[in-house]
Amino acid sequence: MVDLRFSFWRDDRGVSLTEGLITIPIVLLVFAAFVEFGYAMSQWNQTVKALQYGARLAAVSDPLTSDFDDVFPADADDPLNNGDATPNDSTIYSRCGPGLENCSAELSRIVQGSDGTCAAGDPRPGICDLNWRIQPENLVVTYQRSGLGYWGRPDGPVLTMRLEVSDITFDLPVLGVLLGLDDVVIPAHPVTITTEDLKTCSTC
Repeated sequence: MVDLRFSFWRDDRGVSLTEGLITIPIVLLVFAAFVEFGYAMSQWNQTVKALQYGARLAAVSDPLTSDFDDVFPADADDPLNNGDATPNDSTIYSRCGPGLENCSAELSRIVQGSDGTCAAGDPRPGICDLNWRIQPENLVVTYQRSGLGYWGRPDGPVLTMRLEVSDITFDLPVLGVLLGLDDVVIPAHPVTITTEDLKTCSTC
């Protein structure tokens, strides 16, 4: 008569299946993390490139803030000061962005391009043609006195302009659902550039 009391200790049927059920989800999660990390870096890079493009476009376009002329008058208060260097006073600035309600209609052209949409094929593209997730309500624009230029300059003092994003989150379809990472905000990554004449070209 065969004793089967302890034979289950030697029975290894299903061990490989059990190991697979334990390890495969972990491997898939790690693989998804690598893929989505690369995707997140691509989104971040796309955002930075779109901001750089938008800043270069805005540097030669009409001001994007509605109080620009009041903050940075083109003429000197005292005509005797014409030709003097403008002071480097960074506390003088004009800003528009979410919740500030100080943006001009020109901001939409910078974001959406000459056709007013984010569709492909725009002859003069805007920011959202490079990154469709960036809309006018996601941008913060700051003009600031730089100390460049002189009083009485026909187009006003030379300013610096900072463009940055606000409240745009990474799109993580797998890890966002599994780990609750769907609200990670893309860094603002401000792009600062020296403005030029701040006049939109009539043929642009």
